[in-house]
Amino acid sequence: MDTSVTRPELLLVADAVSREKNIDREEVLEAMEQAIQKAGRAKYGHEKDIRATIDRKTGEVRLSRWTEAVEHVENEDTQIPLAIARKFQPDIELGGHLVDPLPPIDFGRIAAQTAKQVIVQRVREYERKRQYNEFKDRVGEIVNGTVKRTEYGNLMVEIGNAEGLLRRDELIPRESFRNSDRVRAYIYDVRDEPRGPQIFLSRTHPAFLAKLFAQEVPEIYDGIIEIKAVARDPGSRAKMAVVSRDASIDPVGACVGMRGSRVQAVVAELQGEKIDIIPWSAQAATFVVNALAPAEVSKVVMDEEAGRVEVVVPDEQLSLAIGRRGQNVRLASQLTRWDIDILTEAEESERRQEEFRKRSSLFVDALDVDDVIASLLVTEGFHTIEELAYADANELHDIEGFDESVAEELMLRANDYLAGKEHELDDKRKALGVTDDVAALGTFTNQMLVTLGEKGVKTLDDLADLAGDELVDIFGEDVMDEDTANEIIMAARAHWFEDDDSAVEDKKDGESTDV
Repeated sequence: MDTSVTRPELLLVADAVSREKNIDREEVLEAMEQAIQKAGRAKYGHEKDIRATIDRKTGEVRLSRWTEAVEHVENEDTQIPLAIARKFQPDIELGGHLVDPLPPIDFGRIAAQTAKQVIVQRVREYERKRQYNEFKDRVGEIVNGTVKRTEYGNLMVEIGNAEGLLRRDELIPRESFRNSDRVRAYIYDVRDEPRGPQIFLSRTHPAFLAKLFAQEVPEIYDGIIEIKAVARDPGSRAKMAVVSRDASIDPVGACVGMRGSRVQAVVAELQGEKIDIIPWSAQAATFVVNALAPAEVSKVVMDEEAGRVEVVVPDEQLSLAIGRRGQNVRLASQLTRWDIDILTEAEESERRQEEFRKRSSLFVDALDVDDVIASLLVTEGFHTIEELAYADANELHDIEGFDESVAEELMLRANDYLAGKEHELDDKRKALGVTDDVAALGTFTNQMLVTLGEKGVKTLDDLADLAGDELVDIFGEDVMDEDTANEIIMAARAHWFEDDDSAVEDKKDGESTDV
């Protein structure tokens, strides 16, 4: 009996689908094989291992049943004992298969419909897989597409054989597109989701502006000029920092172009968004000054630990430095990744004078000295009593008007003041009821012990009952981290385990006496 049927039209269909859907011919034929297998299982039994093959040259279809040779049969429909299998095929090994040819099936209406559904589903899966593989490596590219339809303000954009999503919040404010309009956008994400690959587009992403400049400026495309940072307020204003790897090329001039031709091409694409192109600098202070252009900066004070920078500008430059609704300073902060505080020269001078007065008053009150000596100490950079108490005597000798006796007397008074403060804090700690056991841990200053007392933590048990994050909350993250807090709490709990050990020892001693 002939167990195969030749159907060359299957190959013609596979070729047509392959061309139309841009899918590999082999994948289409595999989908057809799975459809025939499903129809075969519907006829011979879904529980059986029915397989179909299509000859890639002739279109011959073969259907067969596969049975695995095993030692212990668990599923009679797909397995057979090895000893019995060897009666039909003497050379079969454990794990091998007996292949029984089956007569070709006659596709009825329902079977044909089922096969069609399987093929369509598999082709769609291959198409989605192809689209995902095609676009997953194109994240970061600019693509041109056509608006296919609009859904609740979101645009579905046709990109070749795929479809991208341009959400309403990724559109530049006040711009609108209609069906069939051409649109240029930036691919910022591609996700493989159950409903198919999702390609997310944006016209507000900072990298969109950078890519547009790369298309307009050959020096950027060639890597001679590098875009270091971009900050955007889409549709309104943007700042872009650039640097040149070739000293003979001006990065700002190259990006602006002859009579502004290059920058204007980008501005037109971004609906008139004003673009400030500034030179990047490895020196943070210089970079911040450049980023605040067109405002002029008089002074910059950096606080690297806090990531903040204080910028002083002339009084008449304040509004320009801040910008409309804070736009200029906000974009400069995003560009440089520093928190920027803007002060006028008058405000800065007033604040410095107030700080000077406060520090001078501290020395006058604590050391019982006159304003002249206190002012000299502040001028020389002493800000706290602790700095003075632990200073090198030579530092004080070098201050004009200070001799050795004055220097020693000031350091002595500073140490006496600190000792007195510590004594006051210790008395306050005791008055609050914080026990000596807590103080004996040696990890807390007197001020910290007072803080514990004010929060109701007075004994070792009170401290031991805390969680690490609770102890951090009491002092603040700038004073203590959670690892240190956990170590302190474990030290406070140590006496619990000592008590348990003592109880065990007492029990053992009691048992020995009874004997």
